Amino acid sequence: MSNINDNPIDTELEADIAQASGGETSDDGLGPIDALIAERDEWKDRALRAAAEADNTRRRAEGQMNDARAYAIQRFSKDLLGVADSLQRALTAAPRDHDAVATNLVTGLELIEKSLLSAFDANGLKRVAPEAGEVFDPHQHQAVMEQPSETVAGGTVIQTLQPGFALFGRTVRPAMVVVAARGSGPTAGNGPAGANPYDKADETGGQFDETA
Repeated sequence: MSNINDNPIDTELEADIAQASGGETSDDGLGPIDALIAERDEWKDRALRAAAEADNTRRRAEGQMNDARAYAIQRFSKDLLGVADSLQRALTAAPRDHDAVATNLVTGLELIEKSLLSAFDANGLKRVAPEAGEVFDPHQHQAVMEQPSETVAGGTVIQTLQPGFALFGRTVRPAMVVVAARGSGPTAGNGPAGANPYDKADETGGQFDETA
């Protein structure tokens, strides 16, 4: 007599139960809940990466738009600087001790210059006019002359010959300045030459016109 366990139907049923029991564990050894958690974390990471990439794209687009805007008005700004220079020269040469008509004319020109500079400033065009003693900045200043000085240290500005302008932080025209030579200053004979801040300007490729 054959054993009841040899029944093909029972054997197939046992195989199905074993298969169902074994299916509760995924191929990587994780249970169903653990697999769902891992999948959730994966999608969450993807979403965070996508959000970060979208934010970076937005920032790049804003930067490119600002650059394009600045480039578009840079040439126009340079043309207006010529007008401002002419107005400044007219004020410099205008008589100051004549009749009331000349005085009123000079006053009117000064008001026009003030209004023009205010319009520049309101649109991001900033005036660059370093005072005596300020350190020479190769990114904003152009040295047209170098001479000894007993009042300011070497490598600093003695005088601004022509103001410069910067548009949204970018130099449109460098300020023309006179720079104190190495060894200048009240205590020039006591300090080491290596402490001269003008040395840093040379290293960064400052704008210096020796032929001026």
